[in-house]
Amino acid sequence: MSEAAPVGGTDRIESLDVLRGFALLGILLLNILGFGLHSAGYFNPLVGLGDHPGLNLAIWGGVNLFFEGAMRALFSMLFGAGVMMFTTGKSGWLHYRRTFWLLVFGVFDAYVLLWTGDILIVYALCGALLYPLRNSRPRTLLLLAGVVIVLTSLSYAGLGEIMRAGQQAAAEIELMPEAAEDPDKQALAQSWKEFSRDFLVDDETQRIELDQRRSAYPTAARFSAAYMNELLLFAVPVFLLWDALAMMLLGMAFYRMGLLTGDRSNAFFLRLTIGGFALGLAANGWELYRAVATDYDLLIVFSYAQGTYHIGRLGMALGWMGFVMLICRHGWMQGLRARLAAVGRMALSNYLMHSLICLFIFTGAGLALVGVLERWALYLIVFVIWGLQLWLSPWWFERFAFGPAEWLWRTLTYGSRQRFLANRYPTP
Repeated sequence: MSEAAPVGGTDRIESLDVLRGFALLGILLLNILGFGLHSAGYFNPLVGLGDHPGLNLAIWGGVNLFFEGAMRALFSMLFGAGVMMFTTGKSGWLHYRRTFWLLVFGVFDAYVLLWTGDILIVYALCGALLYPLRNSRPRTLLLLAGVVIVLTSLSYAGLGEIMRAGQQAAAEIELMPEAAEDPDKQALAQSWKEFSRDFLVDDETQRIELDQRRSAYPTAARFSAAYMNELLLFAVPVFLLWDALAMMLLGMAFYRMGLLTGDRSNAFFLRLTIGGFALGLAANGWELYRAVATDYDLLIVFSYAQGTYHIGRLGMALGWMGFVMLICRHGWMQGLRARLAAVGRMALSNYLMHSLICLFIFTGAGLALVGVLERWALYLIVFVIWGLQLWLSPWWFERFAFGPAEWLWRTLTYGSRQRFLANRYPTP
């Protein structure tokens, strides 16, 4: 393939597009919490309970059991596979131009569309790291991914233990103020207070943030910029970068091994489905049980304080991967597969569309409904967005060769205007 030619619609691998569309829609199940609730609501299930606490907690449990972390893991794997595909026969300069423009899209998403959970910036940073590994053997990629997963899991477990000690020190000082004279206890208690203040929020703290996000666009933008700056300085380098990088390395290996292209047997994908779901449900079920048993203790519901977090999310991601691959290989649900593939082909456009729609629904730039709807109501919005994108994406590809953001990304990457209209609509 020529270095100046992007992949066309006829050259695409259906299973990759179906998986990407499935993962993209699944990610909205988690992202909607960041759009529609106080920022503490993503990790703290006690935020946004409203008048239906039982229903909202049940929904939180179900989403965490089956989807939290797994959709992001699957999406990251597919990005890693995409890097592998793009860099075949292409120069490093072209790859880094493509990565730079993805970073620009991420900055636009975070600072203009006000999505503080943007993953494009993280993906661009990881993409810059992956190029030297493009020719690595699957065994090497699996080993590197395993090292990152083990090290991050140990760091998560360590964080949980340190914060638990801090929580206990803070409780001890509250009961016996003289305990604050111990500098070690004071330091531990302070670390707990700094950690928990973003997640254990009272009504007044919630009101202050929500008022800013419901205000006119400039005020909402200032809040989002400050929040995003803090994430980029701490959460991204400490948590999110390694989280994504591990799954991308797996995706590169899985692409080479034929897992993401459907080149393995039906029996293999059946075993992957059963084994992945069994592992994921066991780990996630254990964490969910502990959350309920401890009345939703922050250190139990906060994912990055759990040493088992990667076990659950990776297991569920592999289970979903095997399940979708079986559907593709057997030719089941042809209509739904075609729609999911179209969603996946314009994943960047659809991802940015999530931000644009939610900017209008939740911030002061539109309806200012952030913090107004309960969790169950937020998922009604998710279903509407799913329906819109499952309808709009195939409609778009009947007329155009690429999604609008994909077309712009390719044009900027290759430095020349790419074909925009579909073949049935020839350029005059």
